[in-house]
Amino acid sequence: MYQAFLIKYGEIGIKGKNRHIFEDTLVSQTANALKHADGEFTVRRENGRIYVQAQSAFDFDEAVEAMKQVFGIVGISPVVLTEDEGFERLAESVIDYTQKAFAKQDFTFKVVTRRARKNYPMDSMEVSAALGERLLEAFPGLKVDVHHPQVTLHVEIRNKINIYSHTIPGPGGLPVGTAGRAMLLLSGGIDSPVAGYMTARRGVRIDAVYFHAPPYTSERAKQKVIDLAKSISRYTGPIRLHVVNFTEIQLYIYDKCPQDQMTIIMRRYMMRLAEHFAGEDGSLGLITGESIGQVASQTMQSLAVTNEVCTMPVYRPLIGLDKQDIIDIAQKIGTYETSILPYEDCCTIFVSKHPVTKPNLKSILKSESHLNERIDTLMEEAIKTAETIRIE
Repeated sequence: MYQAFLIKYGEIGIKGKNRHIFEDTLVSQTANALKHADGEFTVRRENGRIYVQAQSAFDFDEAVEAMKQVFGIVGISPVVLTEDEGFERLAESVIDYTQKAFAKQDFTFKVVTRRARKNYPMDSMEVSAALGERLLEAFPGLKVDVHHPQVTLHVEIRNKINIYSHTIPGPGGLPVGTAGRAMLLLSGGIDSPVAGYMTARRGVRIDAVYFHAPPYTSERAKQKVIDLAKSISRYTGPIRLHVVNFTEIQLYIYDKCPQDQMTIIMRRYMMRLAEHFAGEDGSLGLITGESIGQVASQTMQSLAVTNEVCTMPVYRPLIGLDKQDIIDIAQKIGTYETSILPYEDCCTIFVSKHPVTKPNLKSILKSESHLNERIDTLMEEAIKTAETIRIE
């Protein structure tokens, strides 16, 4: 029965003079998402509303699932659009809608009317009362409950009259691309894909860098990260994934630096490399999946020492979440099952048995001075040989 959807958004509505930018981006991204669903659709913006109109037969569930992956959408309401042909015709349409939308007409309800066109001959309260009366006459099993109804029937009087009764939750947030670009340090773990998802949800376009360490990490580990990037790209849009060969740098750090400092020093060089690719891609910051105290490299002292090498801001959207919070989000967005596949990344292969948890910056800098002979050459080689994969 549905040939259209009413797309609802939240904070976009308070963006003032910039509101049209967010709306236009949301229209564009909704249209792009629907290209992956069965059917043909048009998406249009009209008087503070966004409508998706089916232009052919379509798969309802596929269309809804595609729209549920578009940041900025708060709700998706399957809607019946009818021409304004007077109240009697409207009442018939509402009765027909109620009969088709519900298997049994034995629930409590109320009618909520909004008039975008104030020249309609009845005001909103009069329309709601009259439609409620007609529904009670048509379906003896219905009862009015204006305080806690089981069904709220919405009637919006616009260029066309909108009739709908339920809203499917969307992901919320802001349309991707309305808040700049950032570089995600993407590993094969649970945390970093969630960090990318959460940052993209605030309108940030995401690229990613992955540190590969062959032969210590396998091609399956690399494929796992590519699969994770594909999973989050359903929400973030296309991702440029930079695969950096980090083996020689890790081995050099392992050979020249104290073992308890290796994780921190390795992390610092990862941040340097990530910042290089971020600059090339026009990113305004780095994103990591770190959460305070989760592992030795994520204590407050460790994060401060890691930050010291960065000139860009480092965004850590998971900073206050515990592991179960992060797992819950990973399961919701569909990355968890891939993240727990047993293919290790370079961080787990070279981890120290007893890593320092409260590193001292002066001590770290002294240890890094032992790398001066070759580290610049190794960094240049890692940059030169990096592989860039476009993830759709």
